[in-house]
Amino acid sequence: MAEEAGAGALRGSTRLAAVIGSPVRHSRSPVLMNAAFAAAGLDWAFVALEVAPGEGAAAVDAMRVLGLGGMSVTMPHKREVIGALDRVTPDAEALEAVNCIAWDGDLLVGHNTDGAGLLDALAADQDLQPEGLRCVVLGAGGAARSVIRSLGAAGAAEVTVINRTADRAEAAALLAGPAGRVGVAGDVWDADLVVNATSVGMGASPDDSSASPLAADLLRPGQTIVDLVYLPVETPLLRRAAEAGARPVDGIGMLVHQAARAIALWTGTAPDLRAMDTAART
Repeated sequence: MAEEAGAGALRGSTRLAAVIGSPVRHSRSPVLMNAAFAAAGLDWAFVALEVAPGEGAAAVDAMRVLGLGGMSVTMPHKREVIGALDRVTPDAEALEAVNCIAWDGDLLVGHNTDGAGLLDALAADQDLQPEGLRCVVLGAGGAARSVIRSLGAAGAAEVTVINRTADRAEAAALLAGPAGRVGVAGDVWDADLVVNATSVGMGASPDDSSASPLAADLLRPGQTIVDLVYLPVETPLLRRAAEAGARPVDGIGMLVHQAARAIALWTGTAPDLRAMDTAART
């Protein structure tokens, strides 16, 4: 029968999930999510929906009306959807940001999977746990705040926040609890783990040293340097890290693992991480 032809064929029974944002057409989420659904044999499909600023709450209402199985949320809607939800998790509440919406019975619950996704990626792909490590996070925006909170909760010895705006750095550092503090670029040298959670380096050639958020002489062997920027996969920062003898880690891992957490929340199924990683990289 035509309805049974081919993996990923859409049917009347297909459950739909979506990512909302503005802009959102560049998102790799549909590639990741649909690869995971196909690998698991799930009758689900995932699309990107352009939702204008200020309409995030209306998109949540539409999720209820249309019966969407799940929703990912990106900028600029991560905060504005909160008021339209029935409940948010402690992480999402503390961060004032939701990047995943899932059903719990008849209720819509807001989650934040970013920071946990990074920790999952470090554990699975690098065999690295933050407990006892000296960590530096560059930036104090949404992704940075999620990473800072997760590192603090995971038992990092220090979580040093470096940001151009001091008051934002101070507010972000509080999310790490007693381990959090504000620092300067020179603190990078002493760190075991460095995470770039800024957009510096996005779209730049790996050879463009001016597009690295850190100077090469701040990096050293034995460090793990993570760049959450994943376009390009090898950023100027990661090129500098490799040249310094540090371990470079690209942003695809966090992208995949935070999406995997969303799929598990929506479907109750652990997705195929290898299929998702391959889809993201190709």
